[in-house]
Amino acid sequence: MSAEHDLDEVIAQCQLALDEFVKGNPEPMQMMFSHREDVSLANPFGPPVRGWERVAAAQDRGASVFRDGEIYDFETVAKYVTDELACILWIERTNAKVGGAEDVTPCDLRVTMTLRPEDGTWKVVHRHADPITTA
Repeated sequence: MSAEHDLDEVIAQCQLALDEFVKGNPEPMQMMFSHREDVSLANPFGPPVRGWERVAAAQDRGASVFRDGEIYDFETVAKYVTDELACILWIERTNAKVGGAEDVTPCDLRVTMTLRPEDGTWKVVHRHADPITTA
């Protein structure tokens, strides 16, 4: 089994976990992340953070903003894979209730994720997401 094949399976799991995230549940996505101290996250809801405890707390805060969401498309822009590191750039196309709003709104994100093998599986070591998806 190749590194790229293994990565494709993890990316599919990650996409399912992200669909839970926009429903307000951060736990499946937290399991996709490295729990080491060099893990980092830059999400749209706060400053970049580094270290597992800070990343987990930022994910908790981020997921708490969403309700009743769904990610209906992942548009892959680029993917790079070696045996030691992988990087993917995609657009997450999402609809969700955000904050206290009762209306579902589009919440598309431009996302870059870096992954590395840890204990026999790929783990996210960095994720950057922002709402810039068009010129």
